[in-house]
Amino acid sequence: MFRGPRDYCRLDLKQYGGHKDEVNSVAVSSDFQILVTGCDDERVRIFNAQTGQLVCKLKGHTGAVKTVAISSDSRYIASGSYDKTIRIWRTRNAEHLHLLQGSWDRTAILWDVENGFLLKVFVGHKNLVQSIAFSPGCKMLATGSWDFTVRVWTLESDDGKDDDVRVLEGHKGNIHAVAFSKDGMLASGSWDKSVRCWNPKTGNQIHLCDGHEGWVQALSFSSDGLYLASACDDDSVKVWDVVTGQCIKHLEGKTDIAQHCAFTPGGALLACGAANTTLTLT
Repeated sequence: MFRGPRDYCRLDLKQYGGHKDEVNSVAVSSDFQILVTGCDDERVRIFNAQTGQLVCKLKGHTGAVKTVAISSDSRYIASGSYDKTIRIWRTRNAEHLHLLQGSWDRTAILWDVENGFLLKVFVGHKNLVQSIAFSPGCKMLATGSWDFTVRVWTLESDDGKDDDVRVLEGHKGNIHAVAFSKDGMLASGSWDKSVRCWNPKTGNQIHLCDGHEGWVQALSFSSDGLYLASACDDDSVKVWDVVTGQCIKHLEGKTDIAQHCAFTPGGALLACGAANTTLTLT
């Protein structure tokens, strides 16, 4: 049974070091075996999440690595850099597979990971696209932008049509994080210090979750979809009840800036602080 977040207590687990500059992004595989970091030192590092041991370093970017992601089946790693490229890597042997061209051109691009083909360009945001998330089943795509809006794009509707898009408005700052629950609820976190929960099919706002004192950096739904965690650069993580929209737990640590948060399948909550060259998990 999922452990209730009211019982959470702070526990230092691991430190992951080796980067020579500020760590910008953290990703953890769905089975919590792999942890990946991206850094201003132009490197991507892969760690064993359980032991903290460095598995390998991925080299190739010529600019700061600002984002990393792991595919749901853990087969691939993606890294995005200020060098205007996305690189796709094979997890099992660190093989570099594809070099994809990207930019801060206000669009989102859908790529085929297997062959590196461009499938679709999503146009409509009026400023840089900061965050992105797929819904369960990949029928919808959510994008968050510096234009203060979230857009929900229909990739595959029940009638077989696509190209439908909904614009979700209400935030008063850049959208730094978006996430879907297993039941399809959408959450967005902003530099306006708030988290908002939405019905992505109708565009209606369900909850406005206030209380952070800094920019919201990351979001994660629990595996049962009942709780939402938000990490903030005020060195805190809040846990919200998605039914009531109320904060039921406020967690503080020594992470400097909480860059990432994620629920484990068993219900524990992992928080990462990555603003310096050593990554701390609490």
